[in-house]
Amino acid sequence: MIAIFSDTHSSHGHELEGEALTAAREADTVVHAGDFTSEAALEAFQAECTTLFAVHGNADSAAVRDRLPTARVVDAGGVRLAVTHRRGGGETGLAMFGRSRDADVVVSGHTHRPTAVETEACLLLNPGSHAQPRGHRPGFAVLEESEDGLEGEIRKPDGTLVESCTITEQ
Repeated sequence: MIAIFSDTHSSHGHELEGEALTAAREADTVVHAGDFTSEAALEAFQAECTTLFAVHGNADSAAVRDRLPTARVVDAGGVRLAVTHRRGGGETGLAMFGRSRDADVVVSGHTHRPTAVETEACLLLNPGSHAQPRGHRPGFAVLEESEDGLEGEIRKPDGTLVESCTITEQ
């Protein structure tokens, strides 16, 4: 399982609870699309996850920015994920970012709005914010292997399904 988070915005910890915390602990790979805000939040995530791949966001402290890249590519669960906090150009800019990295999925954050948008190039996945939804539903995402590729779900921290998607093998 791949668990995906973004926009923690915490000065002291990971702010994970319920099924979101369980997913972070049990996932083979955890991806975070930035805005931990503090080193304490980053380190709390690292303490809960076996394998964490993260990028920094616009609200991250200088110390977090020094430790994390702006963008990265993660190969996990048979798919390639291109991870960034935000990109100019909206969905088109994110799709171009994914295409340039031969990605199946682009993971982004910044908006705090959980969404899954299928484009011709790739799936655009924003898990939302599990801790500071800012007027949107709180969220995180999971990707799990299926017979046809990966099944994706955006869930609330209590595990309630918000949206689902499928990433088929190419």
